[in-house]
Amino acid sequence: MKYQNTLAFAQQLDQEDKLAYLRNQYHIPKDNDGNDWLYFTGNSLGLQPKSTKKYINQELEDWANLGVEGHFEAKNPWLNYHEYLTDKMAKIVGAKPLETVIMNTLTTNLHLLMVSFYRPTKTKYKIVIESDAFPSDRYAVQSQLKFHGFSEDDIIAWKPRKNEELLRIEDLEEIIATKGDEIALLLIGGVNYYTGQFLDLKKIAEIGHSKNCVVGIDLAHGAGNIQPNLHESNVDFAAWCTYKYLNAGPGSLAGIFVHEKHAKNKNLPRFAGWWNHNKATRFNMRMPFDVMEGAEGWQLSNPPILTMAAIKASLDLFDEIGMDDLREKSEKLTGFFEFLINEIGSEDIKIITPKNPKERGCQLSIQVKNADKRLHQKLTENNIITDWREPDVIRCAPVPMYNSFMDVWQMVAVLKRLL
Repeated sequence: MKYQNTLAFAQQLDQEDKLAYLRNQYHIPKDNDGNDWLYFTGNSLGLQPKSTKKYINQELEDWANLGVEGHFEAKNPWLNYHEYLTDKMAKIVGAKPLETVIMNTLTTNLHLLMVSFYRPTKTKYKIVIESDAFPSDRYAVQSQLKFHGFSEDDIIAWKPRKNEELLRIEDLEEIIATKGDEIALLLIGGVNYYTGQFLDLKKIAEIGHSKNCVVGIDLAHGAGNIQPNLHESNVDFAAWCTYKYLNAGPGSLAGIFVHEKHAKNKNLPRFAGWWNHNKATRFNMRMPFDVMEGAEGWQLSNPPILTMAAIKASLDLFDEIGMDDLREKSEKLTGFFEFLINEIGSEDIKIITPKNPKERGCQLSIQVKNADKRLHQKLTENNIITDWREPDVIRCAPVPMYNSFMDVWQMVAVLKRLL
């Protein structure tokens, strides 16, 4: 599409947008005068669907009216509530229902998965992560190494080349070719939080498996944003949160994927609780542990219903639209944003996110030479909510669910004026 840098063109794109009605399904924060914020931080916390309160209130009413009987008699019986989320979540990440479950929170899930899939030996024990992985991932990996008697020095960092920001897949190939016999696990962010780069998960899995390394993916910045096709990628496991692009609320529960090739392997070491025990005998309290097949076999505790209700509200919207249409709009919306940033025509501003739409989601990371957090603060004063990352990057995510082409045009107009 040939874009134009005019208000009229932005308005035209919104008029032609078949998903424009979705914006009215979300609460858009407002300033003191009642004007909508320009909200570009769905990559940090997604906005609340207007249906969320209704979904949570249903469970509050059932709790009030039914007490413990709500496990069986609620409108959405609580006993198996997580199952209402599985099929819709599996579609979003490109997995089979057997491979998917909603449980716990992201870093907790990464640790539980590493209990099973990080099985170091005296000779094969190192872990590969991106050099600029999200801090929580690095901390998790460091602590796992220490727990097993190794050190932080046993992390191998996949780095961008000098004077570059993006990772090259051939550099990962080189790491595995030369050090693969020492590497037990690759734990890679599928979409890098800083640059917004979407990595080739299938290729990463092929590279890791070529030297018998386990491959895990953190999809915190990917789920609900890109289409990771987890089953086809053949990665061993993945985990993601639901409070960013999945709009399920602050600190909401997370999801995991375990490839079906591991579904029936009951000998994988794992922690146990009554919710990954065989459903048929779960309430016969004196039975020996009998682990369930598939991703459900990593659950520990019964589902927290109120937060799952918020997830259900969000996933129902995703299921109504489908990821194909969302990605189509996202590529157009982000492409327009990129065009407008480049139209500023300043040597002091650069987008470090990949230019290829297939190698990014909706996030653009905008590097501003000689800028500091005062620029971010000025944007905030103009009711533009973005995310600042040291030393000089503004992360912006025009989310197709609720951002408009007008949002993007207005944001760039203000940014140009401030610059």
